[in-house]
Amino acid sequence: MEQVLWEIIEVVTWLVKMRVVELWCTILVLFALLINGKAEVYIVTMKGEPVISYTGGIPGFEATAVESDEKFDTTSQLVTSYAHHLEQKHDMLLDSLFDRGTYKKLYSYKHLINGFAVHISPEQAETLRRAPDVKSLERDWKVRRLTTHTPQFLGLPTGVWPTGGGFDRAGEDIIIGFVDSGIFPRHPSFGSPSTDPYGPLPKYRGKCEVDPDTKKEFCNGKIIGAQHFAEAAIAAGAFNPSVDFASPMDGDGHGSHTAAIAAGNNGIPVRIHGHEFGKASGMAPRARIAVYKALYRLFGGFIADVVAAIDQAVHDGVDILSLSVGPNSPPATTKTTYLNPFDATLLGAVKAGVFVAQAAGNGGPFPKTLVSYSPWITSVAAAIDDRRYKNHLYLGNDKILPGIGLSPCTHPNQTYTLVAANDVLLDSSVMKYSPSDCQRPEVLNKHLVEGNILLCGYSFNFVVGTASIKKVAETAKSLGAIGFVLAVENVSPGTKFDPVPVGIPGILITDVTKSLDLIDYYNTSTPRDWTGRVKSFKGTGSIGDGLTAILHKSAPQVALFSARGPNIKDFSFQDADLLKPDILAPGSLIWAAWSPNGTDEPNYVGEGFAMISGTSMAAPHIAGIAALVKQKHPHWSPAAIKSALLTTSTNLDRAGRPLQAQQYSETEAMKLVAATPFDYGSGHVNPRAALNPGLIFDAGYEDYLGFLCTTPGIDAHEIRNYTNTPCNFTMGHPSNLNVPSITVSHLVKTQTVTRTVTNVAEEETYVISARMQPAVAIEANPPAMTLRPGASRKFTVSLTVRSVTGTYSFGEILMKGNRGHKVRIPVVAMGYWR
Repeated sequence: MEQVLWEIIEVVTWLVKMRVVELWCTILVLFALLINGKAEVYIVTMKGEPVISYTGGIPGFEATAVESDEKFDTTSQLVTSYAHHLEQKHDMLLDSLFDRGTYKKLYSYKHLINGFAVHISPEQAETLRRAPDVKSLERDWKVRRLTTHTPQFLGLPTGVWPTGGGFDRAGEDIIIGFVDSGIFPRHPSFGSPSTDPYGPLPKYRGKCEVDPDTKKEFCNGKIIGAQHFAEAAIAAGAFNPSVDFASPMDGDGHGSHTAAIAAGNNGIPVRIHGHEFGKASGMAPRARIAVYKALYRLFGGFIADVVAAIDQAVHDGVDILSLSVGPNSPPATTKTTYLNPFDATLLGAVKAGVFVAQAAGNGGPFPKTLVSYSPWITSVAAAIDDRRYKNHLYLGNDKILPGIGLSPCTHPNQTYTLVAANDVLLDSSVMKYSPSDCQRPEVLNKHLVEGNILLCGYSFNFVVGTASIKKVAETAKSLGAIGFVLAVENVSPGTKFDPVPVGIPGILITDVTKSLDLIDYYNTSTPRDWTGRVKSFKGTGSIGDGLTAILHKSAPQVALFSARGPNIKDFSFQDADLLKPDILAPGSLIWAAWSPNGTDEPNYVGEGFAMISGTSMAAPHIAGIAALVKQKHPHWSPAAIKSALLTTSTNLDRAGRPLQAQQYSETEAMKLVAATPFDYGSGHVNPRAALNPGLIFDAGYEDYLGFLCTTPGIDAHEIRNYTNTPCNFTMGHPSNLNVPSITVSHLVKTQTVTRTVTNVAEEETYVISARMQPAVAIEANPPAMTLRPGASRKFTVSLTVRSVTGTYSFGEILMKGNRGHKVRIPVVAMGYWR
């Protein structure tokens, strides 16, 4: 207690130059914290509808609610007046409960949910929880980031962009909002072309912050809005302005990377270490970028900031939201995964007509690792595309060792002496610096390294990021080495090796047995004296060319790290009657823009581009492709866009074989297994087909409420807390939600599921077929249907338990139209006797 008092006195002394009122407020807060315990950020939801669902009833305030999937005009007097009214109610409640200066309100949420974020002590939180107008109070929780060639792989230049007027019009006037780590505005991927500049876009109402260092705006026409949200991070003591930037500037690299994948300019040369790795382009290169920075370099982010960013983005008028962010685990404070301030805010966004793509998570290949749960969100899994980089080390004993390394080769027809870092130390006392990592050139003997190939060890330091391949290359170059080899002697489960571009010949031998072959050859060809000191270096080798990509037909594949289903409906990991992930998109080794400030990836510090992996990279692929669908079909709902993407996806690879997924073998090495919908959802995205899906499965706000109200275990009171709506909507069973998949997690005897399709093409007759693994019988009715343009028709699918296996059975419904459309939806069910 005495120490705390002295710290308070020191802080007060430092603040004496502040105005008297501010000083006393600060003293009040400090003493309140001392008495009440450590303050934390809480998210509070209030009685009364937010702007998006307010239907009237308060004297002096007319209705502001929108119909499902309809954009709302946030500039109208009705909206601004009612939003101000809600904010006043938040302030009045806090003022009535607590002395001014003992709390700090961080945000008022007015548009998508009605509530606020506040920094208070746990004791104050209990007082607030009991207040009559408070419906829920939750402690803030953290979120994390879920971390070129792909336009060609996806067929965009020839099959999709021409339909939208070419790459120079693909995504025109569509606004994609990025809730991420900001943007590096001076990158060529985000430049505004002088030949065809971006004009004003009146429908967007966001603002542009000014860079506090350069005094320049972040916006240029291509970047149409840029704001940052850090109040919760600051209140939690996690924010450091010197590295996190109190502006939309990307202090990480992640935000620039995701924005460039979705909407980066077309044809930007990817140059690094003097070599060009092709030209980068976003999926929708003419779409606009709106930046809502709520993620930060060292700690990720806080839900209170993320919710504020999403609320602002929808208010500002974005068409698409790209979220490469997710919770660290299912939210423990709520009974269900679908209802919390984050998912409830996204439900409001979808009601406002905004399509949401969210990274599924990087917890794969284990089941139930998803961090994106709700039906209104499109949850994106990560695929490996057809481009692979390989390299080889050629040894003097004629052995050829495979490895990875984006590097030039050593001089053709010439071999070089191999020297191990541990054998060229200047002083044995430097062993404490782990010299085999080759991170410190000053501890190695330049005279012995110069002109040779330096052998280094890939230790755990590389896995945790305290050592980097970039630094190995810099060490080797500064010592005059011809090149370097990194040998992996043991592999921890989950270790992922990505090729890293380097300016000198270099290779990483990832196979432990091949690394042992290298070590054995080096040891047998290196004579030593009785003390173990090397007498002479006799081993030789050369490094191949790793700069050329090899294109594989066995693509796409589900990436090892990509999170897997089944989806869960609550914190006790009960299976949900809803398939997740929704769709698969490229997410492995993706080249895109990088912020030179970024330290998220130590191998790309100071670079303008990076090649990284994660479902973070997959989500913006879907966001950009959704922008192309939105451009062609501007009045489609988010559910219609999602349906078009899902029903036209493929579950076959380039060679026409069923998709495979990377998985661990018994020895923890990587193997390939047959993939299931729990790995890829509906399948791998097919942008060309998505523009013309034939039929769609549409759904809106009331359908999602019906899903919530029929999900067992969700209390109607909780639903009302987050949606301000009573459970007047029912659909019998959550499996009846009109999504383009069918999931029954507990199938007893026979269950019949209903779906409705809407024809978005010319009149067409569809033949419906169904197939399923033997444990479950499946039947679809009617067997055929004819739909006129714009018409909707219901069909049913009956599932019957044949045998109980204790595992899920997989199948599909296929609807083939006489005009060539194919509509496919996955079916997933687990049978029980009762």
